[in-house]
Amino acid sequence: MSKKVIQFMDTSFRDGFQSVFGARVLTDDFLPAVKASVDAGITNIEAGGGARFQSLFFYCGESAFDMMDRFRSEVGPDVALQTLARGINVVALSQCPRDIIDLHAKMFKKHGMTTIRNFDALNDVRNLEYSGERIAHHGLNHQVVVSMMDLPPGCTGAHTAEFYMDRLKQILDADIPFHSICFKDASGTSNPKKVFETFKAARKLVSDDTILWFHTHDTAGLAISQNLAAIEGGADGIDLAKAPVSGGTCQADILSMIHALKGTDFTLDLDYEKILVATEAFEKAMKEYFFPPEAKMVSPTVTLSPMPGGALTANTMMMRDTGTLHLYADVIKEMSEVVRLGGFGTSVTPVSQFYFQQAYLNVTQGKWKKINPSYGNMVLGYFGRTPAPPDPEIIKIASEQLGKPVFTEDPLDILEPGIPKATKILEENNLPVNDENIFIIASCEQKGLDFLLGNAVTNIRKITDEKPADKKSSKTTAPAAPAPMGPRDYTITVNNRPYNVTVSEAGGIKAAPAAPAPVADDGVEGTEVEAPTPGNVVKILVEVGSTVETDQPLVILEAMKMESEVKSPCSGKVLAIHISAGDTVQSSDPLFTIG
Repeated sequence: MSKKVIQFMDTSFRDGFQSVFGARVLTDDFLPAVKASVDAGITNIEAGGGARFQSLFFYCGESAFDMMDRFRSEVGPDVALQTLARGINVVALSQCPRDIIDLHAKMFKKHGMTTIRNFDALNDVRNLEYSGERIAHHGLNHQVVVSMMDLPPGCTGAHTAEFYMDRLKQILDADIPFHSICFKDASGTSNPKKVFETFKAARKLVSDDTILWFHTHDTAGLAISQNLAAIEGGADGIDLAKAPVSGGTCQADILSMIHALKGTDFTLDLDYEKILVATEAFEKAMKEYFFPPEAKMVSPTVTLSPMPGGALTANTMMMRDTGTLHLYADVIKEMSEVVRLGGFGTSVTPVSQFYFQQAYLNVTQGKWKKINPSYGNMVLGYFGRTPAPPDPEIIKIASEQLGKPVFTEDPLDILEPGIPKATKILEENNLPVNDENIFIIASCEQKGLDFLLGNAVTNIRKITDEKPADKKSSKTTAPAAPAPMGPRDYTITVNNRPYNVTVSEAGGIKAAPAAPAPVADDGVEGTEVEAPTPGNVVKILVEVGSTVETDQPLVILEAMKMESEVKSPCSGKVLAIHISAGDTVQSSDPLFTIG
């Protein structure tokens, strides 16, 4: 009896980059490895979308559209190229109006893509209807998604095989055009038995010629067993990657999966020697990049607090940037409660970021003292319906802090058209008004504008960026006579905050925050505005001397792939600005003084 050939997509150059490098990889560096993959017989490759759209503008100083064009040119006309979209968010972290959703599909078709995998983290089918229809309308294959994960221990109410079949039935009943169906587990936490039951039930619901696909990550060390369960349940295709990005936070390795299928009724139908050559080319291409240790680890705790592989390293890299990586374990632990009380939206971008940011706030500010606006909007219904009702007390806290009621209608109906707004921004900055630039502004906002103005900042982590320690002289010299020791006083500044440091004769060191410099304006006492969370200063919205009103935005901070506004707690005049664009701030660092 002939074996069933299991289709697969090579995710190395999209999900691999996101899961290991926070999506920060330069096109020139990886294109040779793409050619080697095609030479090895790989005909289905993930080429962009998801975080690999914004990250190119945010961190790489490149256009994602140019990258897609070069990708298509490298692989030729016959290789299938796939991208990832987030329902009505498409490739942005916030919801996009209908005209931008349509433009997304139009632009990705224009720039050489074949298929768009389209998911909604809340599994709200309404968020898949219009986006899926536009993908099909513009001539792309639409792979519609049911999002999966396992719930934290003790939680019930969603994310069972029965729940997924209910969502699949809703997709079928909505007549959303699709070319294939994917069950996507971004956290890699779905237990294999549930994966098997899900595919077995799905195969009974759809026609025999319907393509069923499975996507997972190896973050918890379960990917091979999950893939086998999906295949045995009726999956036609799976996602795999190559070393050096495979395993850990990424997908299972192609060679490992070839081995796991030996002796079964299934095969990938690949020449492992050719895959080895492609792997060697990819390892050579990535040899200068910094591999975060957590990207290559098995992290069993994510089964208790589901954190997607693609978000895990992006978050830890940002925590490194803000000097808070030591809090990571506490934040992951806190995520369990945040998921439990938030309505069980699937832990995948952007909801995984909502979870992580809220858990971060709970750790750093106290439990539920501060609601992350995105998490709050989710539990209030502004992103769609969560799989289960959020906790009533959390809804109440979110409503009070955000000043918003619960929302039950279609999120698309409250979004203003995006093309006129983006066009105005381009015209005001004397930039060409074309479809690409409009979409860049609409999906990347200020950082998209910075890129188009030539002000993008490159932030790629490579080993070769590390400066070697100064070599010591080979000469042996007598040590200099020690300087006379006595008490010494210094003032140092760390992250924009001054500290008084005293070094005693014995070498003891004492440090304490310095008293803030007095700021006065016509005798009016100033109110200090502090950073609510660590982050990077994206844009300062006011100037010294500006008159501001209560709740007026003062600055945009970025942390954990999210931008948030810090608003004035009072009306008055800006007496002092303690930060500059590009600064990194910690919680409670002074930002402004309002008088």
